Amino acid sequence: MSGRTRRLLIGGLIIGGVLGYLIWTGTEQALVYFYTPSELQAHAAARGVQRIRLGGMVVEGSLVHAPETLSYKFQLTDGGAKVPVRFTGIPPDLFKEGTGAIVEGQMGADGVFAADLIMAKHSEEYRPPAEDQPSPKELYRSLIKKK
Repeated sequence: MSGRTRRLLIGGLIIGGVLGYLIWTGTEQALVYFYTPSELQAHAAARGVQRIRLGGMVVEGSLVHAPETLSYKFQLTDGGAKVPVRFTGIPPDLFKEGTGAIVEGQMGADGVFAADLIMAKHSEEYRPPAEDQPSPKELYRSLIKKK
């Protein structure tokens, strides 16, 4: 093997290694996991130190809203453990009791998860419009009609 071929091969391996490393780190940073309430209680290291995501179902009867401060208190469960959550702000329209939600924030020393973001899960079930409702064409025509 000549010196030039050897340099090209080594250069190609270096470039391939660098590209592989960049792809690996980019993929690792793009993946976002969330803890379930049971996992969060089992991993004490996640408490208060780092920003994490917590996912579960909003417990029926646990949602308390204080409109004057825009604060919400509720519990998330995975069927086993329950984690109390505190959130201040405006939640998504689909957020309600008995539905899935993922919250982002930090676990406090007091055992309450302080969330600053709520992502509500929507149903994957499609339902066509009811029979008595106008069709999309009729709705469109009613918008463009001149009065």
